[in-house]
Amino acid sequence: MTPGLTRREREVTDIQEILKILDKSKIIHIGLVDGDEPYVVPMNYGYTYENERLTFYLHCATEGKKLDVIRKNPKVFFSIESDIEPFSGQVACQYGTAYSSVMGKGIAYIHEEAEDKMNFLSLFMKTQTGLDFEFNERLVSAVTLIKIDVTEFTAKHRPKPINA
Repeated sequence: MTPGLTRREREVTDIQEILKILDKSKIIHIGLVDGDEPYVVPMNYGYTYENERLTFYLHCATEGKKLDVIRKNPKVFFSIESDIEPFSGQVACQYGTAYSSVMGKGIAYIHEEAEDKMNFLSLFMKTQTGLDFEFNERLVSAVTLIKIDVTEFTAKHRPKPINA
């Protein structure tokens, strides 16, 4: 987990609750640094949490800007959110949005080996659909896999106020 969370009352520390957020969400926003410019890309993801290690699996075309950027600088920041629900109040300061989120940083690795891609895509599809799929070399030949080894992360939950 990452230190520095300012709203401690919203922090989620129970890993089972964090995994529920990851299961509900379908999009991860990957922040990269392209030279001296930020570059953020929304993507679908798969994940595993094993031996207290969080790992994300992403897929993309075999070439493109994000792969070029990762090859130059594999450090990434990510943000995921779910259960987004705006709410209102009597005055402007009582308006807001209920949400759950997970964010953190890690190192991205590009995988082009067919066996890795078949395994990673199975994890990806399990996260996205809840179903088990198998892949063959022909199917995975058109994609590149990005594996993110997460080094730090935090999770937050802001519930909708009772009177909203």
